[in-house]
Amino acid sequence: FLAGIDPGPLALWASMFAAGDAGGRISTVEAALKSRRGPYWRGEIGKWISRLVPVEILVPDSAARWRPLVRDAFQFLFERLSDRRLATKVVQQFELPADTAPEQRLLCLVNKMPGLQKVGQVLARNRRLAPKLRRALSELENGMSDVTPQEVRGLIEARLGKRLTDFAVELEPAILSEASVSAVIRFTWNYPGRERRQGVFKVLKPYVPACFGEDMTLLQDLGEFLTSPQRGYGFAIHDVKEMLTEVLLLLQHELDFPREQATLLEAAKMYRASIGIRVPRLIEPLCTGDITAMSAETGVKVTEAFRRSPIRRARIAEQLIEALVAVPFFSREKEAIFHADPHAGNLLYDETNRELVVLDWALAERLSLESRRQLVLLSVMMTLRNPDGVRQAIRDLSLSADRRNHSRLGVIESCVTRFFEEMSPDASPGTLDAMRLLDRIALQGVHFPPPLFLFRKIVLTLDGVLYDVAGDGVRIDDVIAREFLTRCAASLGIFHAPLEWKDIAAIQWNALLYPLRRLA
Repeated sequence: FLAGIDPGPLALWASMFAAGDAGGRISTVEAALKSRRGPYWRGEIGKWISRLVPVEILVPDSAARWRPLVRDAFQFLFERLSDRRLATKVVQQFELPADTAPEQRLLCLVNKMPGLQKVGQVLARNRRLAPKLRRALSELENGMSDVTPQEVRGLIEARLGKRLTDFAVELEPAILSEASVSAVIRFTWNYPGRERRQGVFKVLKPYVPACFGEDMTLLQDLGEFLTSPQRGYGFAIHDVKEMLTEVLLLLQHELDFPREQATLLEAAKMYRASIGIRVPRLIEPLCTGDITAMSAETGVKVTEAFRRSPIRRARIAEQLIEALVAVPFFSREKEAIFHADPHAGNLLYDETNRELVVLDWALAERLSLESRRQLVLLSVMMTLRNPDGVRQAIRDLSLSADRRNHSRLGVIESCVTRFFEEMSPDASPGTLDAMRLLDRIALQGVHFPPPLFLFRKIVLTLDGVLYDVAGDGVRIDDVIAREFLTRCAASLGIFHAPLEWKDIAAIQWNALLYPLRRLA
């Protein structure tokens, strides 16, 4: 267990063991980190952690060139962690059984580190990772435990005070679930004059405000470190920047409880006419700046629903596309809200009522009617293999973001041309291909509206969930097209947002030409 450690650090470990209980050991390591030799101890601890959690376990052979980057990132983060937090990590690792699997050691390392937990959640959606590691990282979605029921109850009682008595609130003794920055606990309550109801409190974990600032700074510094020319990781700059941008955005929004409460009310309004889709109902009298009270929702994780019924799982996949893409896409509002963090931990399925439950609206994004119009046209023209239509939609999206993109229209032209030239004759392109094409163009310096960045992530994340639910059997494009036609037919053609009549005519004309394009 201690193989390869220099004699100097061995003296530190020995003094740590002599300190007695965990608190004494942490204080011993913390004192060493604060001493004149602190930088030396940090370097050795960083190397030691890299041996406990080898990059060969974290990164598969197919992505071997990423291993030095991951090793550097680990050492960078843990060598710069504050004294008390790093000392706690060291003692926790020593107190684990010697045969603890590296994946479990990794989960312990990111304990009470909301920034790294969120990085793990984002990585868990990457189908290129080894299945064993993905399963371990998926525990970060709803299998964590780094706060006690007593801490959560204490915070609720301190914040709500007399309201707990006024509404006859009774808390359950155990925590229902935990996420990176919050914990959920069930309760029952009475609204005056109504029957007793069940609800849940989503509570900001007490330690998060103290850790948040340090984690944000660490991740920002890590981004600058990994993307500097001196590191030689040019192949990864785009992916690293994009992942860290998403993580920082997730963390900022997840701490904004009032924003999420307002979004919940808006989402409930958007889905009020949708059958088979629901969101938690906000309990406004019991909400505060760091507590959200909402209705208790039942169901299993969406990827676990109806394991033995491929037909029902295909229907669940369709409900996912309808809820997360189609309903907001075809909203008649000037701005429509999208759930921007649709990983499986935020999606429940009520098998009894055949309803999809969409949880955790901390991260949401809004797209204007015009942006949605161009995205629909982009997806349709991609499906119909119309390069000119694809170019026009991308031009309009880019120019709506920055008029300076006029000078980059040639980039769009060449990227679209190359994309269709490289396409297999028997390929069936669609929305996913459109999002990947936007990524390719963005890499060439073309700017798009900021919400479009998150929408691309929504579609790519949803694709991973759909694959886990129904394999390749359900296409996003088919469900979107069916949903649009259903809405249009039900209203006798009156409601066709976000498209205009000229768009519908252009789509019909291109559909007639589609067989000729395939033949060509």
